[in-house]
Amino acid sequence: MEINKSEFVTSAPYVSACPTDTKPEYAFIGRSNVGKSSLINMLCNHKGLAKTSSTPGKTLLINYFIINNEWYLIDLPGYGFAKRSQKVQQQIDQMIRGYILQRKQMVNLFVLVDIRLKPQKIDREFIDWLGMSGIPFTIVFTKADKLSKAKAQENTTLWMNELKETWEELPPYFITSAESKLGREEMLDYIEQINKEIK
Repeated sequence: MEINKSEFVTSAPYVSACPTDTKPEYAFIGRSNVGKSSLINMLCNHKGLAKTSSTPGKTLLINYFIINNEWYLIDLPGYGFAKRSQKVQQQIDQMIRGYILQRKQMVNLFVLVDIRLKPQKIDREFIDWLGMSGIPFTIVFTKADKLSKAKAQENTTLWMNELKETWEELPPYFITSAESKLGREEMLDYIEQINKEIK
């Protein structure tokens, strides 16, 4: 798939404020500072599309981008650590869970995980919750350019082996880098395949 057009549409503070049309939605989520905005910009080949920030936890709304006038890319707030009050964090968690559980147009959730880190409890709990909730999702390992190819593969295997202990069927995953565009074609082909199946 080639992305010829990508533009910001709207920011919704809660699920009921999301667009009312039925185009498929692909949502992106991860812990604060996992490289979500950089990955979105890399996928869309559009440098300033999603606003990148060195401050964790900048995304506080459900951000909609229309791609090729055919599907939406959704930038969700990060879960976990950010310099937010507990009250704000709770509101964001409710918004995220509300979107994930209620939004029928969401066909796949991409969960971003920093490939440099050992499996983190917060990521693992979130992924287990998705599994128990029956949500279709894919793991996206980010920042692979920061490691050697062998080390990136080793860390991915470590993650998957840990999931194997409790998961009957492992979720699909991609290894990516916003810097080198690693994984871009594979992810876009994957989205295109799902779009075809929906049609």
